[in-house]
Amino acid sequence: MIKLSVVIITYNEEKNIGRCIDSVIPIADEIVVVDSFSTDGTKKICLSKKVKFIEHPFEGHIQQKNYALDQTSYEHVLSLDADEYLSPELTSSILSVKKNWPAEAYEMNRLSSYGGRWMKLSAWYPDRKLRLWNKKIGSWGGDNPHDKVILNKKVGVMHLRGDLMHEAYDNAAEFLTKIQSYSDIFANEKRFVLKSSSFKIFYKTIYTFFFNFFLKLGLFGGYEGAIISMSNTNYTFYKYSKLREANRNLKISLIITTYNRKDALELVLMSVMTQSCLPNEVIIADDGSTDDTRKLIEFYQSIFPIPLVHCWHEDLGFRLSAIRNKAIARAKHEYIVMIDGDIVLPANFIKGHKEHAWRGQFIQGSRVLLLKRTTEKMLGTKKMRITPFTRDIDNRLNSIESNLLSALFSYFRSGHTNVRGANLSFWRDDLLTVNGFNEDFVGWGREDSEFAVRMNNAGIKRKHVKFAAFGYHLYHPENSRKQLPINDAILLRTIQEKKSRCENGIQKPALTATREPELQL
Repeated sequence: MIKLSVVIITYNEEKNIGRCIDSVIPIADEIVVVDSFSTDGTKKICLSKKVKFIEHPFEGHIQQKNYALDQTSYEHVLSLDADEYLSPELTSSILSVKKNWPAEAYEMNRLSSYGGRWMKLSAWYPDRKLRLWNKKIGSWGGDNPHDKVILNKKVGVMHLRGDLMHEAYDNAAEFLTKIQSYSDIFANEKRFVLKSSSFKIFYKTIYTFFFNFFLKLGLFGGYEGAIISMSNTNYTFYKYSKLREANRNLKISLIITTYNRKDALELVLMSVMTQSCLPNEVIIADDGSTDDTRKLIEFYQSIFPIPLVHCWHEDLGFRLSAIRNKAIARAKHEYIVMIDGDIVLPANFIKGHKEHAWRGQFIQGSRVLLLKRTTEKMLGTKKMRITPFTRDIDNRLNSIESNLLSALFSYFRSGHTNVRGANLSFWRDDLLTVNGFNEDFVGWGREDSEFAVRMNNAGIKRKHVKFAAFGYHLYHPENSRKQLPINDAILLRTIQEKKSRCENGIQKPALTATREPELQL
């Protein structure tokens, strides 16, 4: 007979935990209870029984259940919630499979109650759950709070006779409280991962109502069936409504790099002030400009509609990666849009980046190249209107703005070619994952490509956005290519070693104790 570990996670479950533990004693060779520091009598009850009791901070249902799996002594496991217990028939079924273990995983029906009534005529039944398996072939996954066991290889799954009993809710108030809590968790977990819209809210809600009342026979479940059906419908409505609002709430730090070109910087700052959707702050990443740039920034700080921060370091040569890292470390918000100080922004530039900001990717925006005569005219007149028909511009198709064309022609790209940090955006925590920009790069060239390679190696895809989030690039003479052979070698090493993180980046362990206090890592 195989040895079986039973795992249970708890928090303030004094009403249920004793019954749950007692129900598994006949089949368990070990009972592991992982508690999230309950404040009621849960711990006392568990310590009075023969269990392995562990307290561990709660980081999410999936995380807690996988932590509990790691605490077991045996590879065969049964996982229960504290408000569940085994029926006699299910207990007998588990005892039978312990004798020869004919399959690698087992599922069972879960029978839930509402107000003391067991609900077979509702969407709650048969509610099949895979809860008994060999932990070598699977672990907890899915979406918080609706977790599920994910098997890492294809195996036969056997269905066990008997029900897993689940005392769900005693009354409507308790049910509605859980709906609000679970819909909050859903919206937070799926924010900028899953899209929601007014139409999606409508059809998902209507379908849930039809499924619960008619397909799952909630119509015949009496008052309790109606409560379950309507509450499930409400849950769908609230979770997609909250997700829609969460996806609209994105705070952005705009970082502008500059070096001794205050005329271009002024034009860029003017274009920021005219955005249809303002960023939440602007940080000037100044690679050692002289005092006239500081005075310009101080003037605009007095009239700017949002916080304008000047981040400066000494001029020791071209150190773009270093000043970017310093500016990003001072950024207060979760999403970073980064441009060069010669990229003038059309009115919907920030809006375009915001609309394409989704988890698992970073954005490469397009540029419209302004030739010398157009640049001089724009700098002289301070007029920034550019159209596809403006004279003396290159890449003029990039100046077309269209949501439809953007959806059709934006694309993902791997590799290190055609990466331009003059117009990038990314999640701040993704940047910290790869440790920011590589400060081994000194002098012009390849720092953006190397950053993109590390992001791609970390599983963060590069999306080229077309017909939205583009900028107008002012003309300037080319930078010196003197350092390019050395920088090419750094890039090649990152590619060959498949690095996802650089050593000399935004976080420097050796300097942790002396890092400036304002850096918010």
